Amino acid sequence: MLRSPPDAMNHASLAARYRPQSFADVTGQDMVKAILSRAAAEDRVAPAYLLSGTRGVGKTTIARIFAKALNCERAPTADPCNQCDSCRRIAQGGHVDVVEIDGASNRGIDDARRLREAIAYAPMEGRYKVFIIDEAHMLTRESFNALLKTLEEPPPRATFILATTEAHKFPATIVSRCQHFAFRAIPEAELAAHLTRVLQKEGVPFEETAVRLVARRAAGSVRDGMSLLGQTLALGGDSLTEKATREVLGLAGQELYERLLAALHGGDCLGVAALTRELLERGVDLGFFLRELALLWRNLFLIRQAGTQAAETLDLPEAERRRLVELAADFDLAYIHAAWQMTLESQRQILTSIEPAAALELLLLNLAVLPRLVSLETFSQAGRTGTRGGSGERMGENALPRATPPAPAIPAPPEIPVASAPPPCAPSPRGPAVREPASRAAPAAPPPPPAQDGSADLPTCAPVQASAAPVDEPSEAQGENQHADRETGQEDPSGWKAFLAYCSAHPDSALPLPALEQAEGSFSGSALSLAAISAFQYGQLTAPAAAAALRRLAAEFRGGEVEVRLHAPRPRKTEAELKKELADHPVIKALAETFDASLLRCIQEDRLHPTAPAGSGRPAKHARNTTKKKEGASHAQYE
Repeated sequence: MLRSPPDAMNHASLAARYRPQSFADVTGQDMVKAILSRAAAEDRVAPAYLLSGTRGVGKTTIARIFAKALNCERAPTADPCNQCDSCRRIAQGGHVDVVEIDGASNRGIDDARRLREAIAYAPMEGRYKVFIIDEAHMLTRESFNALLKTLEEPPPRATFILATTEAHKFPATIVSRCQHFAFRAIPEAELAAHLTRVLQKEGVPFEETAVRLVARRAAGSVRDGMSLLGQTLALGGDSLTEKATREVLGLAGQELYERLLAALHGGDCLGVAALTRELLERGVDLGFFLRELALLWRNLFLIRQAGTQAAETLDLPEAERRRLVELAADFDLAYIHAAWQMTLESQRQILTSIEPAAALELLLLNLAVLPRLVSLETFSQAGRTGTRGGSGERMGENALPRATPPAPAIPAPPEIPVASAPPPCAPSPRGPAVREPASRAAPAAPPPPPAQDGSADLPTCAPVQASAAPVDEPSEAQGENQHADRETGQEDPSGWKAFLAYCSAHPDSALPLPALEQAEGSFSGSALSLAAISAFQYGQLTAPAAAAALRRLAAEFRGGEVEVRLHAPRPRKTEAELKKELADHPVIKALAETFDASLLRCIQEDRLHPTAPAGSGRPAKHARNTTKKKEGASHAQYE
């Protein structure tokens, strides 16, 4: 007894069985569908179309539907009827006027010449002759050149449809002759709805979480989603469950991510290593695992930043949203941001590494010890105290990234008594020295390098014995000014703001008041120190008339003779000089030794350098210890 052969469609894949046959059936790509449908309805067909986009988003499907709409027996029509003989033959690939060509296997100049000859013939059965070239970016440059004229001016009733996943490989001359439509990836919600309709037609019970998992794994590709769904259904069973989906596709479960977060929260390196081994033993897809981990950090960051209001915007089940709110409270916002960034930057390195398992383990271990890394502030303190910044004991502390973490247990530097502090410069015979009180004493900074503006012959102040001499008492006028500042709620210990107000109330035509307001100034005993921000401002304030007016107003304001010193902008240093200067800095040395870093770039910040008293017209020959020296700060960039 002969048996009838089984239906061939039962052996076809889900993607082939449920391929859309009309524009209305296509998931997504609404703009492209509207334009091509209107072109078919109005019989206004372009010479060539270029359809580009990632795999499985409907390029070839829409090209076939467009060819059916052009050659349908009811044409011109916006959508094919799929009932006439022409539509059925195009769907089966047997229509003589609709030719599909694989660009990967027909890419030579001879193939292009044959195509150019075939298009010269008029349509035999349909209204239009349609050439669909799939993966058209595989054509050679010679083939493209042979098709240039044909694409621009094809014969009547003929059109080209070029489909590609790599539009950037097309010559500009080809793109300019086509109507280019860029296909977008299908959103996860739309793809999940499409998979749900397929499962309902197949009569298979399913869990919504399993469908969403397949849609997320497909990453915007309908064909990938259908293939993954068919792979999962091949396992058998009465329904589609999340557990079976994760086992078949090699996807990590939610409980594994929660265990990972718990290990990271506790800084448990052994637990992280054990989880990495478990991932590898279960054959988890590392690419999807990293995508899910990055998405998890992103959701935690939004929740930690905006609270439950952000959780409501996430397209997740209610139970999962509540769980994320609980997990976000265990981590500090800065830690989540750093972990998110590290995960994103490590994805390509892990997937392209020779040892992806070791690279993944290194990433997770780095996330576990991230709260214990030594900060640059620790290096800076170590540089001032003369010790290494990151001792093994401090790095071994189990500092958890809590939302309100306690201050790190870094021992504070011991107080330095006045007698053991670095001695100040010797007092100048021209003015008394102002010394800081004992409560504000601090270690002295290293001496600056010689200036490059010709003032390198200035003598350095000689060290003297520390003295417990009291601080100079402020004058009566200065005390009144400071009292006025305290009444207004402003801090002006040097009286500079009060002096500017005095100059504004008692203007002098010889004094450039705008230039004075832009300068930085301070009174120290019977001396006024001014720091110019530019050479032009320095020239304005050192003019003889302006200098005389400045000395007169300062004397009236302070109630006695005042010496005025003006600081010119510090000369610029070359990058080589800055590198040489910074190479011996203790912080830079600690960074180089600990992280094997190298100095890449140095940028000098424009600060100021003392040169001459205002109105003197010559460089100063002696540096006063009452002058506050401001050296040019250098910023270092290293790797």
